Amino acid sequence: MSAPVASTSTAVPAFDASTLSQVNADLAEASPQEIIEWAVDHVPGLYQTTAFGLTGLAATSMVSTLSKRRKQPHLVPLIFLDTTYHFTETLDLAHAVERKYNAPLHIFAPMDVSNAREFEDKYGERLWDEDEDTYDYLVKVEPARRAYETLGVQAVITGRRRSQGADRAALQPVEVDSTGLVKVNPLCRWGFQDVKDYIDMAGVPYNPLLDQGYKSVGDWHSTVKPKDGEGERSGRWASNKTKTECGLHKVRLSLSFNLVIVERNSADAFAAPLAGLLCDEARVREEAARGRPCRGRQGARRRRGRRVVGRHVQGRGARGQRGSDGEL
Repeated sequence: MSAPVASTSTAVPAFDASTLSQVNADLAEASPQEIIEWAVDHVPGLYQTTAFGLTGLAATSMVSTLSKRRKQPHLVPLIFLDTTYHFTETLDLAHAVERKYNAPLHIFAPMDVSNAREFEDKYGERLWDEDEDTYDYLVKVEPARRAYETLGVQAVITGRRRSQGADRAALQPVEVDSTGLVKVNPLCRWGFQDVKDYIDMAGVPYNPLLDQGYKSVGDWHSTVKPKDGEGERSGRWASNKTKTECGLHKVRLSLSFNLVIVERNSADAFAAPLAGLLCDEARVREEAARGRPCRGRQGARRRRGRRVVGRHVQGRGARGQRGSDGEL
């Protein structure tokens, strides 16, 4: 894995409400390439979080073009969250993009887990069905926060667009979330066809699953082909049609960082990974001492064996026994 590369910013805007409003007004008519160039020049600690969907791939290509024009190495390093459930095609694409653009690629998997088998041994099978918030936290939010701490990330380029609808319909070129993370959305005004036209024109590699009818590719267990007339992200989260946003961009999940694992007196253990959202740590420990779990909105579940979590581990998630997925 390549070493981190810092963006070459020359000015740091103070992103209070008025400044952010002015920045977005200034970028209102800017092209995606101009928004990216503005971010490279003005925003420190800039990285691109990507699951190698079409929009993210277009942004990576644009960064590469800017880098070559300036005769510099790839200016915005990539962060990929390996949930351990990505399609094989997605994993292959990640490394193809790394090679083609000579882009630093940092891969973060769930803590102390390198494949789907290990994840299920630790947290149980089908956690995405049983406790979706905990699943999102473990495979997206916690690894992202670990990545941001490890790499010194202050801002990220995303692949989100208004035309994807739901929570993304009112996206601005630049946002600041509740944790203070700056999110740059350079292609926010483009539609799916705009992105696809750019991909074809620029010869950008893309996920071969798109040629099979998929439009938005995530984890293999929750991604299906959209039906005729459905939105491009309708194929995501097939078992939960009320879900419209990736766990990484859920504000209430991103506010929670500490992973609290509590062991009971018996061989059975239960996990409450959403510390601060489901239960506070003091209450968890108090309830554990009494021999009963602290249950949050969806409930912490009993798991087999001991759960030991503490160190932050960065590494390439090996392909699990069942396959894999992603798009941010």
